[in-house]
Amino acid sequence: MDFDRALKIAPSILSSDFANFGKEIEAIEAQGCDWVHVDVMDGHFVPNLTFGPPLCAAIRKHIKTVMDVHLMISPVDAHIQAYADAGADVITAHIEAGPHSHRTMQAIRAEGCKAGIALNPATPAGSIEYLLDMVDLVCVMTVNPGFGGQKFIYSQVEKVHSLRAMIGDRPIHIEIDGGITPETAPLVAAAGADVLVAGSSVFKGGSVDNPAVYGNNIRAIRATEGV
Repeated sequence: MDFDRALKIAPSILSSDFANFGKEIEAIEAQGCDWVHVDVMDGHFVPNLTFGPPLCAAIRKHIKTVMDVHLMISPVDAHIQAYADAGADVITAHIEAGPHSHRTMQAIRAEGCKAGIALNPATPAGSIEYLLDMVDLVCVMTVNPGFGGQKFIYSQVEKVHSLRAMIGDRPIHIEIDGGITPETAPLVAAAGADVLVAGSSVFKGGSVDNPAVYGNNIRAIRATEGV
């Protein structure tokens, strides 16, 4: 993964057809997505239960772009190796998931993956100031984590501005997760984000038999003013 700040669209497979993961991934990649986002939830840190390492390993062979694994789990450190072994390119953990986020970032990088740190909506940007030399990505949650299809929390746009200023010229992606639509994407892109996670707004209206809709949805999100 070479670093660049070009806008990237990362559809979340949480919104795809669970019975057709392989074909869904192949469809969104053929229709122009940049990364594939995998939301891992444990039913403890967040109120939902989703994907384990075996599922990630199974879909890895279908992913030709970037496998972006977002761990909404606590405790997290003991599970990093399993998701790395399953083929993750990027592993993101929450700063709220444990007391030793610096160690968590070290553990992710030690497995050969890019290290991401995620912030819930109530967590201030300054909480990761002393982690910036350890991370490759900062994920700003613009919904409360745990479910797809939620409404965008507009107060987080200012957080993105703050992070963009803190990061400076460091090679760190700013990822936005939650409520991304053609209407909200321009706000965060203008604030400095370069990876946009989108679930229902990519997959709505389409299917593996009608994948052109995915492409239209991806292009609508990408066509943000100023990007």
